[in-house]
Amino acid sequence: MAGDLWDELKPRQARVETALKAQLHALAAEAPAPVRDAMAYSLLAPGKRLRPLLVLLACEAAGGAAEAALPGAVAIEMVHTYSLVHDDLPAMDDDDLRRGVPTCHKKFGEALAILAGDALLTMAFEVAARVNGPRTAAVSCLTIAEAAGAAGMVGGQTLDLQEEGKIQRTEDRGQTATERSALARLEDLHARKTGALFRASLRLGVFAAQAERPEGADPKTLAAADRYAAAFGLLFQVTDDLLDVESTADKAGKRVGKDAARGKLTYPGLLGVEESRRKAAELGKQATAAADELGSPLLAELARYVVTRER
Repeated sequence: MAGDLWDELKPRQARVETALKAQLHALAAEAPAPVRDAMAYSLLAPGKRLRPLLVLLACEAAGGAAEAALPGAVAIEMVHTYSLVHDDLPAMDDDDLRRGVPTCHKKFGEALAILAGDALLTMAFEVAARVNGPRTAAVSCLTIAEAAGAAGMVGGQTLDLQEEGKIQRTEDRGQTATERSALARLEDLHARKTGALFRASLRLGVFAAQAERPEGADPKTLAAADRYAAAFGLLFQVTDDLLDVESTADKAGKRVGKDAARGKLTYPGLLGVEESRRKAAELGKQATAAADELGSPLLAELARYVVTRER
C-alpha cells in the first residue's frame, strides 16, 4: 500500500523539486558561490518532501489546484531545511549525517552552514511574499513566522536543549505524576519543534486554495486541517523517536541511537517501545479521522504510512 501511495504522490514530488530548483536559481543567482552551493546542497538533497506535499494535498482538499500552493510548498521546505542545517550543528544536535549524506557543516564548514540556513529562512519569506495577492501573501508570511519563531520551532528546540540529560524512566510507565508531567512537556516540545511547521503546511495549502474567497479561508476547513496537523505532527515525532531506537543509519538516512546517548526526552525513553507504538497507532487514527473530514484519502493514507515508516 505504501508503494501505491508514493506512486500517487510522485508527480507532486516532481513538481516540488522543479519549483525548488527554479526558485533557488532565480533568487540566489547573485549570491556568492560558496553560500549558494551550501544552500543548494541542503535544499536539493533527496527527500520525501513531506511538508511541501502536505501543502499541496491540503490545497487540493480545500478545493484548489496544487499549482496555486507551490510557492507555499517551496517556502515551507526552505524553512524546514534551514532548521535541519542549524539543528545539525555541533552546538545543537551535532549530527554528521542527514538524508544519507554528510550534513551541511561537515561538507562546507560551520560558518557557511549557519549562513546557508540564514539565507534559506529569509528566502522562504521572499517566496511567500510573492504568492496569490497581498492578502494571501501577508497571511502566509505570518503563518510561517509564527511556526518558525520563538513560540514555535525555535521555542521547541530551546525546550529540547533544556531537557537533555533529564530523562528518567520508571517501570510504572506513564502512571506517576512525574512521568505525566514529563509527557506533557514532551508533547509541548514537539507541538512546537515539529508540529508547528506541519500546521503551517496544512494552513498554507488551505489559504492557497481559498485565496479568492472574500471572507477568507473557511474556518471549518482550517479547524480540520489543524486537527490533522496536531495528530500528524506528534505521530511523526513518535515514529521518529522509535526509529532512533530501532533502525539503522543506512535505513534511517541519519545517525541513530543519538537521543539515548544524549539523555534526550523521547517517547520510547519515557513510555517504552510498545507503549510508544500504541500511541503512534492512536495518533494515526486521529489524523485519519481529520483527513476524512477534509475529504482527502491521500492525507489519510499518508498518516497510515507514517505509523509504520522505516525512515
